[in-house]
Amino acid sequence: MSVYTLNLRVFWPLVTCILCALLLLHHFILRDSEEQGDGCSDQGPGAILLFKYVLAFALCYFFIKYCTTQPGSTKRGFHRAPEVPCKPAVPKKELLEDHYEKHVRLSPHVLGHSKAHVAKLVSVLVKVGRTDVPPESSLAFRGDFVQIGSSYEEHKVGSPDCFDILVPLRLPRGLKLEPCNYNVTKGGIPLVTLETPRKSEWIRRHKAFTDTFLHSQGSAGFHRLSPDSVLRWFYSTSQHCLSMVRFPFEQRCSLSLSLVESQRVQLHLTPRSDYVCCHISMGVRLIPALPLGDNAFLVAAPGTQKGENLWTVYFPKQEQKLLGFLKSKLPANSCHLKCLQLLKEVRDLGGQTLDQQAGAEWRGVLSSYALKTAWIRLLLSTPPEAWEECHLVDRLEDLLRCLRDSLQARNLRHLLLGGDTGLLPESVALPKLVKETVPSNLWAEFCSGSLDLVSARLAFSWAHLHRLIRLGRPQRTTLGRGVHCKHIDAE
Repeated sequence: MSVYTLNLRVFWPLVTCILCALLLLHHFILRDSEEQGDGCSDQGPGAILLFKYVLAFALCYFFIKYCTTQPGSTKRGFHRAPEVPCKPAVPKKELLEDHYEKHVRLSPHVLGHSKAHVAKLVSVLVKVGRTDVPPESSLAFRGDFVQIGSSYEEHKVGSPDCFDILVPLRLPRGLKLEPCNYNVTKGGIPLVTLETPRKSEWIRRHKAFTDTFLHSQGSAGFHRLSPDSVLRWFYSTSQHCLSMVRFPFEQRCSLSLSLVESQRVQLHLTPRSDYVCCHISMGVRLIPALPLGDNAFLVAAPGTQKGENLWTVYFPKQEQKLLGFLKSKLPANSCHLKCLQLLKEVRDLGGQTLDQQAGAEWRGVLSSYALKTAWIRLLLSTPPEAWEECHLVDRLEDLLRCLRDSLQARNLRHLLLGGDTGLLPESVALPKLVKETVPSNLWAEFCSGSLDLVSARLAFSWAHLHRLIRLGRPQRTTLGRGVHCKHIDAE
């Protein structure tokens, strides 16, 4: 709000002129009344009186002007509005800690309870679809599952309401598929096609499977496994398995299954009671996966056009081993998970005012996997003692600096796909095919202008984090995002 200040250079001369005019007007009126009364033209006493008035007013004027031009409290009080002392800024660490407790921290109770409920349901689901003997002309569940993603790695922000699970599949007996075209890339991630041997005898003997799941390459003499066909089979099979195990679970929550975009089968859990903690509705993304060897998997490549038949590599076991290795080296009071969670929160707050297109590009460049990659690189190149709780702000600034350097270099290398293998411990084994691939850049699909804009906005978001926090996050009463739970309150 603007404050009006008085300009004394104009005010006092103006007041002087007005008073002089009034004094002269009074004198002439008085003189006219005297002349009309006695007809006398003597002006002596009137002139003396006028001189006295002017002299007195001149003395007052110079006195006031002298006072207003002297340094001191009087000048400061009239010439300009008093300066209101600014409220001292909240220290960055205090700001981050307060926001982390209110909006970012995962409740151990809610996380543990949600993971246990999801694991129990998915375990029963995949066992129903398992066959002890691989079928001769169809796919089947292998009977196990692999938990992946931020909820299981404990760096998800806010509420554990979303889980990712790989469901390994068995191919029919006798069917051989070989990964080919490994240097095909999209967005910096190598993609492959799964192809049968040329003129395979198995193809001719199992026409039903061939027509359903394989796409012929014409005169080339081989067929490719279709991700779209596998996904449709996986969805219908999951529906059938869910119908067989639904009854004991629906006493506590309602279950539904949907097929959504981006090669995703989504299992929805909506609680009927407080058994599923704090009435949190959860989504479980079930991802069909084909074993590649050395605990690596092939999954349908996201964002590909229909008919491209492209697959990409997932390394859940290797990443779990790597995170376990790092955790064993870090101090007990390490802030490494909190650091990654706060980095995600800075990203989310910084992109909240962007339009749909700019927001999609912002989230694409600063994807959770890209942030995790930069975070692991910093963990591998930093002494363990540097991650003690007292160094939270320094490590977060280091992580932001590493991201900005990578954005300016237009390159963020994948750790496991031809990246810096020298950084990895020996316990992290990779398939030979992966070791021989060229280094993969996670930002290969983004232009230089987009990366520069993201870099600038990321720096702005960190510098103005206190404003973004104040404007971007409503207050909540508990750690469960607005819901009440006695277990959370007791933490």
